[in-house]
Amino acid sequence: MLRKSFNLMVRKGISPFFAGSKAVQISASRSISLKPKFEKLKLTPPPPGGVEGGVNDDLKKPEIDFFHGSYHWDYERITAVALIPLTMIPMYGAIASNAMYPMIDTALCCTLLIHAQLGFTSCIIDYIPKRKFGIWHRLAMLTLYSGTAFGLYGVYELETNNNGLVDLICKLWKNEEADLPIFSRY
Repeated sequence: MLRKSFNLMVRKGISPFFAGSKAVQISASRSISLKPKFEKLKLTPPPPGGVEGGVNDDLKKPEIDFFHGSYHWDYERITAVALIPLTMIPMYGAIASNAMYPMIDTALCCTLLIHAQLGFTSCIIDYIPKRKFGIWHRLAMLTLYSGTAFGLYGVYELETNNNGLVDLICKLWKNEEADLPIFSRY
């Protein structure tokens, strides 16, 4: 409390040492602090009872977001259903006639990656909510998106340098590791 009153007197230009005297002027200066601000890393406590606002406040309508809510659930189901034929067709072709379908294999890899990304997004939204965890939610989403981008690069490398995911699985199934470039010694 004494420090607050001292700072107030300094801001007004009153010398705390010589009351009523204008002979000594003390100027307030801000010191440089190298301490990091950890306030943004703290969790935000929820409001009492989980209710925001008062009884007479208007209901805030949520904005329509095509990547969350029921739309998000629909996208997850679409990718899950699309994985069934995308898995069966290349596997049947590879096992029955030793034929490779590179475009279907690429679609399988990308759909599988999108399906996994949507599932992990749901987990992050459910267990690390933005309203409570703030920066940790953003960090988790950033990690997920960078992992998805890294996975897309892996799909690109798998499809261009090798013969695709289905061929990799067939070679692993038939125990032909010697022909795989991922097992070769440089």
